[in-house]
Amino acid sequence: MFDNFDAVLLARAQFAFTVSFHIIFPAFSIGLASYLAVLNGLYLWTKKEVYYELFNFWKTIFAVAFGMGVVSGIVMAYQFGTNWSVFSDKAGPVIGPLMGYEVMTAFFLEAGFLGVMLFGRARVGPVLHFFATFMVAVGTLISATWILAVNSWMQTPAGFGMNDKGQFIPLDWWAVIFNPSFPYRLVHMVLAAYLTTALVVGGVGAWHLLRKTAPRRAGKMFSMAMGMVAIVAPIQIFAGDAHGLNTLEHQPVKIMAMEGHFDSHPDGAPLILFGIPDQQNQRVDYAVQIPKLSSLILKHDLNAPMAGLDTVPRELQPPVAVVFWSFRIMVGLGFAMLGLGLFSLWTRYRGTLTTNVWLHRLAVAMGPAGFVAVLAGWVTTEVGRQPYTVYGHLLTSQSHSAIEAPAVATSLILFIIVYFFVFGSGTFYLLRLMARLPRDPTPEIGDAPIRTAGIVPGVASPHRDGGHHGH
Repeated sequence: MFDNFDAVLLARAQFAFTVSFHIIFPAFSIGLASYLAVLNGLYLWTKKEVYYELFNFWKTIFAVAFGMGVVSGIVMAYQFGTNWSVFSDKAGPVIGPLMGYEVMTAFFLEAGFLGVMLFGRARVGPVLHFFATFMVAVGTLISATWILAVNSWMQTPAGFGMNDKGQFIPLDWWAVIFNPSFPYRLVHMVLAAYLTTALVVGGVGAWHLLRKTAPRRAGKMFSMAMGMVAIVAPIQIFAGDAHGLNTLEHQPVKIMAMEGHFDSHPDGAPLILFGIPDQQNQRVDYAVQIPKLSSLILKHDLNAPMAGLDTVPRELQPPVAVVFWSFRIMVGLGFAMLGLGLFSLWTRYRGTLTTNVWLHRLAVAMGPAGFVAVLAGWVTTEVGRQPYTVYGHLLTSQSHSAIEAPAVATSLILFIIVYFFVFGSGTFYLLRLMARLPRDPTPEIGDAPIRTAGIVPGVASPHRDGGHHGH
């Protein structure tokens, strides 16, 4: 029944499906590992039990999310051999060592200290336990560094040559790793991970503040999370703008698709806020736009000329509608995060951060926003690179394995069934864990009966030995 399907399109759909499941877990665990290190450090510094209680609450959630991220990542690696063997053969001399370095440095570091972080505090003591937690956090950041170096090289390849077999051969490893888009992509992704985690922690804290289950613990985590959102959201907007300018320089066609610019604009390009891209007719229908604002944002000049997709052959254009809308979802959520951060600053200034019900409801609603923004940004990046796997050098249509459509479709269906069952159950378990924040300890008030007058609770009474003598 799948004989008439396109094997390349099915292989792309399979990789997109698996990477979408995978990326949400590292995006969460990168930020959560750093949050755990901060909580552990604050407990060592201040000796306040609330930090250790929050550490114990979130470390279990981290362990589950980390495990799900590892499992979902392993599956992706096999697809390089099953569905994309030509790409693996041609680009393997460059990306193979980089992915190997990720395993030898980041994964081994995380694996070495993860058990100590989760179970070893009583054996190694608080200082070494903090060090282990810090090393796990460092490991997640190193892992992100190597993986983003691989992806960035595919986006903006540098430091390579070609051998007589048509393979990419590294000539300068520094240029390969620190390719033109790598610093921007790394900063943008790490900030996205921190924002994603802050929104989840803030959403959980707000949920428990609304339910009044553990106001002391929930208030502390909510305050820390909203502080993180207020700080990181504006930084992320500036980092995204810098990343966009870098993309304009090295991948201008992707920017044309993101902006919906089918036509060139010699006297300043408009910023199209909304519309319906029609790639077949090379136009945006029902466009709502602001004249010349795109030129101002991208080139800091209202009248700066901007080339459009009319300068690009049809077969080299990415799917414009997908890139156009995923970019707007990402940007829209970014400004919503900024609004949440500003709202939290206002309530913090007024002393109502942990009592403002509308802020708490908004924080709960925004809890999943980081995951959606990460997925939208990933779609923008990867679909916008099409029709290439290695931008400008290797077409996607030339990268796939000699495999028939029915085989790819069968494995895709199996992936969908297994993933929704396994990771759906895992996600449900994570939500159950987040909902089980233990109640704050009840303050000790002594064991004397509470009376309406005459005796203060907790003060010694001559009748405490069990004979209440008429009371």
